[in-house]
Amino acid sequence: MSLRRRYLLPIISAALLLTVAIVRIAVHQIPPAAASERPQMSLMAQLGKQVFYDPRLSASGTMSCASCHSPAHNFGPANALSVQLGGPDHNRQGLRAVPSLEYLYRSPGFSIGPEPEGMDGVNIVKMANQAKSHPHTDKIAEAPPATLPPVPHGGLFWDGRANTFQSQASGPLFSPFEMAVKNVAVAAEKLRTAPYAHYFVELAGPNILKHDRELVAKAMFAVGRYQQEERAFHPYNSKYDYYLNGKATLSPQEQAGLKLFEDKNKGNCAACHLDKKTASGKPPMFTDYEYEALAVPRNPEIRANAAPDYYDLGLCGPIRKDLKDQPQYCGMFLTPSLRNVATRKAFFHNGVYHNLHQVLEFYAHRETNPGDIYPKDTKGNILKYNDIPHQYWKNVDTQDAPFDRHPGEAPALTDKEIKDVIAFLKTLTDGYKPGNPYRAGHG
Repeated sequence: MSLRRRYLLPIISAALLLTVAIVRIAVHQIPPAAASERPQMSLMAQLGKQVFYDPRLSASGTMSCASCHSPAHNFGPANALSVQLGGPDHNRQGLRAVPSLEYLYRSPGFSIGPEPEGMDGVNIVKMANQAKSHPHTDKIAEAPPATLPPVPHGGLFWDGRANTFQSQASGPLFSPFEMAVKNVAVAAEKLRTAPYAHYFVELAGPNILKHDRELVAKAMFAVGRYQQEERAFHPYNSKYDYYLNGKATLSPQEQAGLKLFEDKNKGNCAACHLDKKTASGKPPMFTDYEYEALAVPRNPEIRANAAPDYYDLGLCGPIRKDLKDQPQYCGMFLTPSLRNVATRKAFFHNGVYHNLHQVLEFYAHRETNPGDIYPKDTKGNILKYNDIPHQYWKNVDTQDAPFDRHPGEAPALTDKEIKDVIAFLKTLTDGYKPGNPYRAGHG
């Protein structure tokens, strides 16, 4: 399913109250600069850094943004839990795996179809209805289709429901599974008494402390500035970056993995995880910002999944609400960047896998050996696609390699080839130190 470009989406949460007080920042506004060229962070970004690391803002008093987005772990979770714990007592389980905050600054806003002139007033539901009549477009590495149907593209979170960093930051602040702040008034009081409250006064004058919504909005805006201005969120210093710039050489195994990654009949990974520089010379982000229904197996570690009628359907709910009546999107989730993927400890939206070998086996065996992927019922029947209701199975990608095989056929990737692809994926880990021309990852 090929998916494309940009749209302004209202956030259905307490964050909606904040956006009216925020001057919108385009998430791709600040280009990366070399460390030697980077100016000191703005006062707004310095305020955002203070907010980002402040556990006082949570209901439990023990959870900050950095609790789930650790800078020592590429701004992702430090542990291997499928989903993280939060809430007033820090014991409520979330519904989805926490993604990294790295490399998000170039993410386009959510849209369905090509971006028209002047996005304001575009009806997203109308665009979704128009998309129903368009056929599936095959995704092939290095061969993008000439024309694209109006399908979902862009946005932040697994379901693209936020368009800006400040909207993204306010989501966890009020989520009952995360920082669990009751309302804007409670959040404002915490900010008003914070040791960095003087930043708000310096930036907006003393009256800012008297207005709850404006104060919280300014704090979330500041977090967005921090994520954009702090180079640690997008360092571009992996071995692959050096390789693209002619300053490193891939080992024979890494080179073999790259070839499989790009081969349209093998891994076909580059069809969604774009690995070439852009036309303007920007480094690749290893995502096309589109959405796929991959049908990863149901994760029994998620408590919500104990209810047999509960399903996380991504774009059409339960968290996102505006596309709940668009069944053609049920089961679809955002394609994440693969940068620093080898450092992650939970994969896919439900965190069902915990290492890259499991992930690659899922791609290679889902259609050829489903018994390796899905559980069985008491009669021994394979419960294929067990985390998507049957009426939405037609959304699952079965056309694009490596999913275009059938039971009993040879998988697209052998075990050796899976290891080669993983060797290549390790070259996407930041912090590479040039030296031995074959050193992978961090060296």
